[in-house]
Amino acid sequence: MKLVLPSENCSLCQRLCSYRDNNKLKYPHYHNGPVEPFGELNAQILIVGLAPGLNGANQTNRPFTNDYAGDVLYPILKKYGLAKGEYQKRKNDGYELVNVRVTNAVKCVPPENKPTTDEEKTCRQFLINEISAMPNLKVILSLGTISHKNVLQALGLKQSFAKFKHGEVYTLQPNVNLATTQKSLLLVDSYHTSRYNINTGVLTYEMFEEIIEKIQGLLNK
Repeated sequence: MKLVLPSENCSLCQRLCSYRDNNKLKYPHYHNGPVEPFGELNAQILIVGLAPGLNGANQTNRPFTNDYAGDVLYPILKKYGLAKGEYQKRKNDGYELVNVRVTNAVKCVPPENKPTTDEEKTCRQFLINEISAMPNLKVILSLGTISHKNVLQALGLKQSFAKFKHGEVYTLQPNVNLATTQKSLLLVDSYHTSRYNINTGVLTYEMFEEIIEKIQGLLNK
């Protein structure tokens, strides 16, 4: 399946478009548009976040980049052999993912980092397409409850099928056509690597490393 991404000036969500226009005036040197996914489509692992941060991915046009959440995520991926190069908080820093792709459930930055339910629903077509276009996909890592919800809905599954729980692994039988030859996909849940979660102890570096180790174990089965 051919990958379909939102256009540079996507106009599907009026509120997000207005916010984008305001940010273009405030931050003219930022990307200020739908943020492109990061990593190859042939990866076995897809990491799904919520939405771009205003001064992070919205600035750099790479998920989690120049954002505290990326300061946690990207060095740990490298530590476990899932990335190479030095993460320097910019798109063309030479940092590369290995067998991993990173994306967001909502592609444009929302006010206060909170997309509406309608905005999630509108943007879900791109998440569905992205998942469907990954021929080797085996594991989806959802960072946070909103990512978890959107992944289930993108796969045509009811919310009641799987409740978000940090560290939980679910075997999913998607109700959508996928490029992957896998008969099922594995969904792994983690608290988001946000500054708030780290500062409050909801998530620690050690806890997130355990998640990555768990995923590597699942790939080796």
